[in-house]
Amino acid sequence: MSLLSDLMNTVFARRYSRATEPDRSGRSMQELCDALLGSSGEVSGMILARHILDRYAEMDDADKRAFFGFLTTRLGIDAQAVRDALAAYEAAPTKSTYRAFLTASEARRQELARRLNQVPGATGRLVEMRKDLLRLMRDAPEFGTVDLDFRHLFSSWFNRGFLVLRPINWESPAEILEKIIAYEAVHEIGSWQELRRRVQPADRRCFAFFHPTMPSEPLIFVEVALTRGIASSVQTLLSDKRETIRAEEADTAVFYSISNCQDGLAGISFGNSLIKQVVADLSRELPGLRTFVTLSPIPGLTRWAQEEEGDLRDDTPERQRQRAAYYLLHAKRDDGAPYDPVARFHLGNGALVHAVHAGADMSENGLSQSGGAMVNYLYDLSLITQNHERYASKQTIAASPEVTALAQAARKPSS
Repeated sequence: MSLLSDLMNTVFARRYSRATEPDRSGRSMQELCDALLGSSGEVSGMILARHILDRYAEMDDADKRAFFGFLTTRLGIDAQAVRDALAAYEAAPTKSTYRAFLTASEARRQELARRLNQVPGATGRLVEMRKDLLRLMRDAPEFGTVDLDFRHLFSSWFNRGFLVLRPINWESPAEILEKIIAYEAVHEIGSWQELRRRVQPADRRCFAFFHPTMPSEPLIFVEVALTRGIASSVQTLLSDKRETIRAEEADTAVFYSISNCQDGLAGISFGNSLIKQVVADLSRELPGLRTFVTLSPIPGLTRWAQEEEGDLRDDTPERQRQRAAYYLLHAKRDDGAPYDPVARFHLGNGALVHAVHAGADMSENGLSQSGGAMVNYLYDLSLITQNHERYASKQTIAASPEVTALAQAARKPSS
């Protein structure tokens, strides 16, 4: 991949050398965008796209707000043109009238993004642009239509078919390893030695999705522990004093950390594909693996428990497990989906709530978000499709008999 990338960059540099020259025309950002949309030449379009991206990189927040305001008001759709095109298509449904309708109903900023993306390296820069957009949208919700267009394009550009799954190990490039440390969002990696314990031993694995246009930027990664039996404590999994086993001795793969890396790709789902691909790859590599589970945080549990019945840390371990089980199976948002975001993710992937554990994450973060409780979601390959369909159609939560019993016990009067 590196050799091909270098070759393509060399070809680009020779053919489009003018694209690296600064824009000295004095045109505004809006004028540059209008020129790019009106451009028909490949080289001239490349030069304009480069100038727009470079100009954007130099902007402060005030200028970025003005730019996104321009995209919102000037490069949206013309409602009357859409109505006219639809009327023409209804009157004569031909290829040409259908094409005209498609053109009218697509915001011009989508075509702008496509033309910007012809510059090598532009995909990552557009992801960073959306990161800015999401941040600025907190005070400017009117930019939401621009975000919908970004999401529409990114859903295609980052389709599973374009993603490359790569194992991450101690021999991976240092720049990749540094980003694993920086992007870890579940269990902080405090040092290079800590990272080494997660990616070097024979019973540890790490996998990440990459996009060909962003070869040094992981999109999402998962850390896996190969164990004998199902893990019930993350501190035990991560201990520097734990006993290492040969990968062939393991019967269980524990997904203990899944981290999204790019804020600009929020809402673009990779986790479902990542877990299924890793399960398939590990099954081929290690036929002795029989069980695939997570050891997952329960990030909304403490807040919910305080609103319901009081602090979890005042509970006995058994009572904490009961309340955690009830929360996972019965605490719902207004739309009927589970209150817990991690539960929504795994249940939507077809997993089932397998077991809950008290005292499973005694870190400051674990105690804060769930009183130390954690949950195993089981990926039973024979049930994933059935569980997913029942959850998607009726929001039915699949759970083990043990977890169901714990949830029922949580609402029984204390003796």
